[in-house]
Amino acid sequence: MSKKIELLNRIIFIALSCSVLAAHAAPYSNNTHGQYPNSQYSNSQNSNSQYSNSSGMQHQNGMQGNVNNRSSQYQSGNPQFNQQAFNQSQIITVMRAPTGSSVVLGGTVVPLREVTLSAQIPGRIDYLAGVEGELFQAGEVVVAIDDDDLRAKRAQALANLNAQSQAFQNSRVQYSKEFWAPRSRDVGRMPGMGLPSMFDMFFTRPMASGMGAGNPLLERQADLYAQGTNVGQARSQHIGALSQLQQVDAMLRDSRTIVPFDAIIVKKLVEVGQTVQPGQPLLKLADSHALQLKVEVPVRLVSGLQQDMTVPVILDIGNTRIQARVAQIYPVADNNRHTVTVKLDLPDGVPGGPGMYAEVMVPDPSIPVQNLPVIPNSAVVWRGSLPAVYVVNQQNEKELRLVRLGEAIDQWTVAVLSGLYTGERIFSQPSPGMASGWKK
Repeated sequence: MSKKIELLNRIIFIALSCSVLAAHAAPYSNNTHGQYPNSQYSNSQNSNSQYSNSSGMQHQNGMQGNVNNRSSQYQSGNPQFNQQAFNQSQIITVMRAPTGSSVVLGGTVVPLREVTLSAQIPGRIDYLAGVEGELFQAGEVVVAIDDDDLRAKRAQALANLNAQSQAFQNSRVQYSKEFWAPRSRDVGRMPGMGLPSMFDMFFTRPMASGMGAGNPLLERQADLYAQGTNVGQARSQHIGALSQLQQVDAMLRDSRTIVPFDAIIVKKLVEVGQTVQPGQPLLKLADSHALQLKVEVPVRLVSGLQQDMTVPVILDIGNTRIQARVAQIYPVADNNRHTVTVKLDLPDGVPGGPGMYAEVMVPDPSIPVQNLPVIPNSAVVWRGSLPAVYVVNQQNEKELRLVRLGEAIDQWTVAVLSGLYTGERIFSQPSPGMASGWKK
């Protein structure tokens, strides 16, 4: 009897569970054509007709088209990312520009100014500033030579100058005395008779002059000339002492080597404590702010270059493309290599420094100028080592087309040798999610 009651309870529990499940499933079964899922998809399908009808208007505005249905959007990945990338890409028309053939030549980046500082006096290095690559301002001392001996010589020269200065002043005083009070008229002078000076002035000298034994005027002139000679000699000795002092001061100044312009140390050639001789190199300095590119150009290509013209240059660091100005064309060719040295000014702030390798595109005047399609560098998509661009074809779809690139026109554009024609439309900056076959 108990087993029958237990079986009946299980049947009732199963029946109640089925009725509850049926009640929860009723709303979904009744809304198969209702609001929850299918009404939105049906409305979205109607909205697709708007996208397809407005594709022509969007093409005129330079916008990219939308896909035809939501299933294709879900197959292509994230629909919002692709649509945003489409809107950011700009469609441009390929233009034609005159381009000529160029020859790529290798060159070396050199500083605009470079100098080697040498010792001017013998001595021992007491001070050596900085290391290679350190920047110094103009006027800073970088090398100092021991100057104790020079300072002693300067004190001696200064003492000699003071003595000669006093001797010069004394000679001028004696000259003034002879001019205003000549010795030939001095009454205290004792000539041969031994009489008092007054009688000597009135009798002895006039009688001697009358007899031809003396000439007071000539004696006065000779005495005045002798005093003038003493003044000239004292002046010369004073100038000589002054020049000796200036020479010692110049040697003291040469014991300090200063930077002639804002530069960095390229190479140190001496060390502290080393004894140097005049003319011995001490440091190599270079101006790192202003750089030039030094290129050896074959003689046949020199006619294609002119002063102040700009040519494309590719630096070895990061494949940086810049425009350089022709600053100097040497007038004489090298006898051995038959090349002409050309220097080009590089813009300020370029990466790298002296000694760096760079390539310059020198125009070849022997090849005529051609009109080739020109596209921006941002439009080029690399598939391995092959360049390609996204083209909008006649079916208004995106097409990935391989091209053959030519020479760079500038740092933003490049010429196309084949694979693209003038007037075709391309994407100037394709998005990463772009693929061929999508409608514009």
